[in-house]
Amino acid sequence: MGTRERRERSDVADRDLSLLFFQAEKDFPSMAGLTALAAVGGYGRGELSPGSDLDILLLHDGSAPTESLTDFVNALLYPLWSGSRSIDHSVRTRAQTRETAQSDIRVATGLLDIRHIVGKIDLVETVAGDAREDWRKNVKRNWPMIVAAISERAEKSGELAFLLEPDLKESRGGLRDINALRAISLIGTVPVALDRLAAAESLLANTRDALHQSSGRNRDQLLLAEQDKVAALLSFSDADELMSEVAKAARAVDYVMDLTIHRFENTKKGSWFAKKKNESIGRGLRVENEEVSIAPEEVEEGDFGLGLRAAAAAVQRGLPLSIDACIYLAEHFVPIPTPWPRQCREDLVALIGAGESTIRVWEALDQEGLIEKWIPEWSHVRFLPQRNVLHRHTVDRHMLETSVRATHLIRQVHRPDLLLVAAAFHDVGKGFQDLDHSEYGEKLMATLAHRIGFSEEDCQTLALLVRQHLLLSAVATRRDLDDPQTISFVVEQVQDPETLELLHALSIADGEATGRAAWSEWKAKLVADLARRTLASMSGFEPAAQLELSSEQLQKCEEGALWIEITARESNFEIEIIAPDQVGLLSIVAGVLSISRMDVRSARTRSHGDSAVMKWIVSLDAHAQVPTSEALRTTLVKALQGEIDLSTRIDERIRLYKKYPGIPVAPPVVSASNDTATDATLLEVRMHDRPGVLFAVSKAVTRFGVDIRAAIVATLGAEAFDTLYLTEATGGALSEERAVLLASQVEKLLLTQ
Repeated sequence: MGTRERRERSDVADRDLSLLFFQAEKDFPSMAGLTALAAVGGYGRGELSPGSDLDILLLHDGSAPTESLTDFVNALLYPLWSGSRSIDHSVRTRAQTRETAQSDIRVATGLLDIRHIVGKIDLVETVAGDAREDWRKNVKRNWPMIVAAISERAEKSGELAFLLEPDLKESRGGLRDINALRAISLIGTVPVALDRLAAAESLLANTRDALHQSSGRNRDQLLLAEQDKVAALLSFSDADELMSEVAKAARAVDYVMDLTIHRFENTKKGSWFAKKKNESIGRGLRVENEEVSIAPEEVEEGDFGLGLRAAAAAVQRGLPLSIDACIYLAEHFVPIPTPWPRQCREDLVALIGAGESTIRVWEALDQEGLIEKWIPEWSHVRFLPQRNVLHRHTVDRHMLETSVRATHLIRQVHRPDLLLVAAAFHDVGKGFQDLDHSEYGEKLMATLAHRIGFSEEDCQTLALLVRQHLLLSAVATRRDLDDPQTISFVVEQVQDPETLELLHALSIADGEATGRAAWSEWKAKLVADLARRTLASMSGFEPAAQLELSSEQLQKCEEGALWIEITARESNFEIEIIAPDQVGLLSIVAGVLSISRMDVRSARTRSHGDSAVMKWIVSLDAHAQVPTSEALRTTLVKALQGEIDLSTRIDERIRLYKKYPGIPVAPPVVSASNDTATDATLLEVRMHDRPGVLFAVSKAVTRFGVDIRAAIVATLGAEAFDTLYLTEATGGALSEERAVLLASQVEKLLLTQ
């Protein structure tokens, strides 16, 4: 089975049809020289599978009487109708063919592969010329029909890569999509990476041939009952190996299709080849033609963080990562040192946590083998089929779908980064015979979490989440929730409230990603009830720890002068500021950092006497200057003296931030509660990160007339999680009513920005 065999079948069909054509002309001599027989579609390309239809077009010049033409066609086709070969035929003039192609996209695309078999060759050549000319000329009319046809096939036949019994031709990522991409390439508006599909097309076509041969039928759906036979015909060890390769091929097609549609729909004016919007967005990165690309001339030697930085930049802007970028990253791959630097880990979390946008960019990286270079554990689950009616996806795609679902739950947990990483790798232990996937996955996750730079405590939490990711679902549906022993059992396994809320969110995301057969409203309610009862039996959440001050910091506080020190830390900078305290100090400092194009990764601040101590970890955006203590001091002093309009400057930066498509994000969540241990009100803000978040929050708090005693700021991937310790100006926590009012005002402010 292969290209040569398909060509030989086509040649045999050509010879048979030519003999029948000559015999028909002999029987009806008045028709001689008036007609031509042409192959279209797959037959036109010379790609006949054992059970393929013969797609033929009989062209005539319109001069023959209708009765004579009918008799000629019947004489030609009757022997075929009486045989075993299926025929799909049309009889048209040049004008009729052109008119039909105007309204039927399948006819139009089929004519792009028209090939002369026998008869009046100039008729075929003229129609072929018409077809290609009209295809390029009528692109505005045809494009919506092309996209609609692709979508309709996917809606009807599903995604080939993730179906237990896929249609090799019609499913998304199948042979019909390859033909559509070939047709799009003939328009000439955008480049189509057909060279990347050669292996995929060969595998899918060979599998289709083997299916036709084993079943003895013209059927393109690869049923479970046929998979072992087809695998044997193609010399695969078993059906799982076959289906893994089929999934790999389909995903390659799907990736090229997704990127091609994106490119086409962003052409708007002029050709895609006329470069548009070439803008730098970071070290070695630029946006070009609505794609994130690599600027090789700007890449620093040994830049191991480039790939993850590019991926995070792409997903958070809602843009694809270009094929050329992925090829460059693969060819110039630089291993990340172990443990990963913080910025690499944060970029990975930002990549995982972008919702649907993650799938496209992750797939692009995976096509070039970059994911498994960063995460070696990925290799085993890559394209691993799940021959289970409960699952809709391969193991790797299921985990990504789980992370997509988890993005809808990140406002419900204190550590969204741990939830996203656990979701993306919770089934990493699958596919190893005789090993429980949860137990083995726990070991793999522990190793993975250490490698990518999580703390020991976080590594233990991630490993526990993977081991117990089925716990709540299993207990909720199999045990009596009114039995105290049930709750005690879960408490013993989970141990603390933070892990419980993560495990609950992971259970929801995993269930929803699996599908309705595994997750229902009834099951969701049972799991939620179990989580609620378990949480009630645990002690409450511990508040974030405030900054501990050293003796040197205390001494500088007593001196009462402005002191700034900046230290480079890997790809970030640590900034320590000790300043005389004043109303709105936190807001002003946060604003100065923002207009200096510094993005806050984390911060801890604390007031002491008449001074405030602040420790910031910041990263620089694409257009920032390397910070110096002197420059930062100058800007900060001007801001403290009211010489800089921070609000206007930050609004300008936010407008620049919003110019790309972006991604859907959950709305901000702001809550307030009193902490008796510190006699303060804790204001917690959870939202998608963007420039000026802390500036806006702290400014709103100051306007409310309360003091910010301390702040703990964390950016986890692309999510901001800020905790502010607040007291009334006269001391003490806010009343419950004022705390609720403040939280409501801050949340409304963030929703409007």
